[in-house]
Amino acid sequence: MPAKNNYRTIVVFALLLVLMAAAFSVNICVGNVRIDFNTALDHKTANIILNIRLPRTIMALVLGGALAVSGFLLQTYFLNPIAGPYILGISSGAKMTVALFLIYAAGRKGYTNNFIMVLAAFAGALMSTGFIILISKRVRNMAALLAAGIMIGYICNAITDFMIAFADDSELVNLHGWSQGSFSGADMAGAVCSIIIVTGAMLLCFFLVKSLDALRLGEAYARSVGVNIRSCRILIILLSSILSACVTAFAGPVSFVGIAVPFLMREALQSSKPVILIPASFMAGAVFCLISDLMARMLFAPVELNISAVTSLFGAPIVIFMLIRRHKSSEN
Repeated sequence: MPAKNNYRTIVVFALLLVLMAAAFSVNICVGNVRIDFNTALDHKTANIILNIRLPRTIMALVLGGALAVSGFLLQTYFLNPIAGPYILGISSGAKMTVALFLIYAAGRKGYTNNFIMVLAAFAGALMSTGFIILISKRVRNMAALLAAGIMIGYICNAITDFMIAFADDSELVNLHGWSQGSFSGADMAGAVCSIIIVTGAMLLCFFLVKSLDALRLGEAYARSVGVNIRSCRILIILLSSILSACVTAFAGPVSFVGIAVPFLMREALQSSKPVILIPASFMAGAVFCLISDLMARMLFAPVELNISAVTSLFGAPIVIFMLIRRHKSSEN
């Protein structure tokens, strides 16, 4: 069995690497202006690659991976595969505080800063997560907890809509596309900022793998092997919040990636070990968002869809399948 599992892991990771490289290359080359080896060195084409497509493709790769890992961490925290930043209202909380920043700081004061925008998103994500944790202490039923998360998301979205409704037209320029989820506003400064933040968070995730592995087997077992439950849970919340906040700050709310991708990786790898699932989820999330962004750009070109329209189209059926499967398992 171990040899079979090792073979499966090697095959899945090799396939993910090939898919990620292929999706990255296709995203760079395919668009309204087709790019091949002969035209890549042309000045106009090079400008399109460096200033438009490369930052957008990097963003889709890095933030897609971040969102999938954020979902995996939340699922480990709540011990439920249906928990995710979009479903629990965490992305909506981040969206609300970023909208506040974009309208009042960027719109009225003309002040923008990528790291401060991520901090604003982090504050909103942390606030929503705090409410979810408070509710989870009183409500043990996961279905009720998910419903509470959805309600928190609705409240945050309503507040965001109120702010947008009373904002000036000049302040709404920064919200175009972003509020529905899009990588279209990506630039190289934002790409570099997202790489720095996500890389730091991912490194911390790898330091947590042993604690996460113990925690998934239950709190009693985790305590017996010396895991500080309180510290571990705080770190899980901080890391999942900063990862989902980074996505929301630069791309707006992106749905279902945080739930669907970790589930697919568990099924593909037949494993629940964090040391395997964290990198696998990151790579699969990157592939998922790269392909979704390509489809959002090209399906109805020159009209561009928002990224959540495409991720929902593929992610929602996977979540429905998960729910049906869990229901059948509970009956048996």
